[in-house]
Amino acid sequence: MTQTLTEELWAESVAPVYAQILEHPFLAGLTDGTLPREAFAHFVVQDSHYLRDYARALAVCAAKAPGEQEVRAFADDAIGALAAEQGMHAEFLTAFGRSAAEAAAAPVLPTTRAYTSYLLATVYGGSFAEAVAAVLPCYWVYAKVGEQLLARSSPDPLYAKWIAVYGDESFQSVVRRVLELTDRLGEQLGAAERRRVHEHVHTTTRYEWMFWDAAWRGESWPV
Repeated sequence: MTQTLTEELWAESVAPVYAQILEHPFLAGLTDGTLPREAFAHFVVQDSHYLRDYARALAVCAAKAPGEQEVRAFADDAIGALAAEQGMHAEFLTAFGRSAAEAAAAPVLPTTRAYTSYLLATVYGGSFAEAVAAVLPCYWVYAKVGEQLLARSSPDPLYAKWIAVYGDESFQSVVRRVLELTDRLGEQLGAAERRRVHEHVHTTTRYEWMFWDAAWRGESWPV
């Protein structure tokens, strides 16, 4: 039986990196409650920066989408990304004694800058399929991580809340919709565009690992 595009992408471009994501001490610390609060605060601040540009990338996907249904779906997801940044993150920041204004004023750090620059360059410069490929791992990896961690949750209420958001069925259903779209796009791709799709998915999946690792290390600009 012929593989769907998402089956192909998972086996070749996502699974090897995802296995290392699950083993990362940042996620282990989330579930056993030992993750230092400063590492989580670093993640939340950088994720606030990331989500603003991710929303822009999703809006470009909406602009490039060939059908009305896809336009609406990606536009809604862009709004949802901004809502997450303004709502959920504001709540987490309050728990750390920080304000949204302070987070917005914090520097965009190297991994965040590299990831969002790659995203925006790809969605603006590539085809619709390439744009979807670039934004896909943020949906897919978070859904898989949320699903995996939900059963274990965390003894820390703050970390348990984060896990619950991404393990929740409402988020999982959004991701299934994007995966179904990816498979439909896969039926129309030529060999060269298919290779580019694989490259984008592999690259942004690696950036997902790097994003958690940057928070774990307390990354800053070296100079």
